[in-house]
Amino acid sequence: GGGFKHYLDIALDLASLEPSEALATMEQNDPFQTNYFDNLLLQKETALKRTLTIDEIKDIFPCPRLNERITLPDARVEQKAKDFRDGKDGTFLFFQHLRKAGGTNFCSLAEKNLPQKAQPHYYCMPDMGWSGNKNAGYLHSWSNEEIITRMAKQGYRIAGNEWENFAVSRHFDLPAVFATSFRKPLDRALSQFRFECIEDRGCRIKDVHKWWDRRMDLWNVYTKTFADPPVGARNQFKGSEHSKQRREMMATAIDTLSKFHIVLSMEWLAYAAPQVKSILGFNDVSALTTRVRPHITQAKRDDGQEHNSLGSASIKKASWDPKEYLDAAQYKKMSEDLALDEILTEVARRMFLERLVCEDLGGGVPI
Repeated sequence: GGGFKHYLDIALDLASLEPSEALATMEQNDPFQTNYFDNLLLQKETALKRTLTIDEIKDIFPCPRLNERITLPDARVEQKAKDFRDGKDGTFLFFQHLRKAGGTNFCSLAEKNLPQKAQPHYYCMPDMGWSGNKNAGYLHSWSNEEIITRMAKQGYRIAGNEWENFAVSRHFDLPAVFATSFRKPLDRALSQFRFECIEDRGCRIKDVHKWWDRRMDLWNVYTKTFADPPVGARNQFKGSEHSKQRREMMATAIDTLSKFHIVLSMEWLAYAAPQVKSILGFNDVSALTTRVRPHITQAKRDDGQEHNSLGSASIKKASWDPKEYLDAAQYKKMSEDLALDEILTEVARRMFLERLVCEDLGGGVPI
């Protein structure tokens, strides 16, 4: 039973289309029902000037029937989450950190719930110390054996992988509970441009057109992160002759995501508490409702948004709106360069939503 195959097929069919067609189809059909929910959520939060209760959310998005649940059959290994919650020696939280998609927030969450000695010194990334302070967040470069040995030796209980793909062939063998956080792809890209270039953190390009042309590494970065394809995958992001490769990439990425214990949506972080509590056993979830500024010399942004009591409506207010910031041609280009990521993000959001409103949080995880 379950609807995983149903939604997988929808996603693969979308991935096989040309980017412009895929985007148009999603906009027209809302195949994962996530945009319908998002619009209603924004309206309700704004009207009520607060986050909604779970019951109010269920009014908008009731738990779907079993054969419409993307989260069933459940592919997660519940024992790994339980071992982490029980504090079993050597177990840790593996966080796949997608830049500007709520990762800093997640690290703060972990810091509030793990003893100081269980935290790597540099933003939840243990390999900063392992590499002699050269690199942080490059866990694809370390073998499982090295990761396991070093984590256990130092007693660390969180490892963030920010700059490299998730190693789909082996990272799931680690004694870890797996978590990640998504954000709408175009918002994420624009936020990275603002963070690095406009606010002068190591980037001098102030023109978003030039920046995007140079940053092909960011095109469909989510899909690459969770599919871990061979080098050169970006040559297959469009063109009907590469339709099969796109389907394969998407199939791997969705299979990977389905095994992650927690898949958060940054826009809906204010609603992540039940999953975080039940799966990770974290009790202090204040970091989910307090906006955390990333770490490097904070550029002041006085938007009065430090405390997120307005849920997704406040995240929207604090971000640059791509439709307003980008000219129409650049909006179209960047959207198409992120078309696979748009599909994967909708899959991730559907997973998050189901686990929020279905009593068993998507199966496999006892409340």
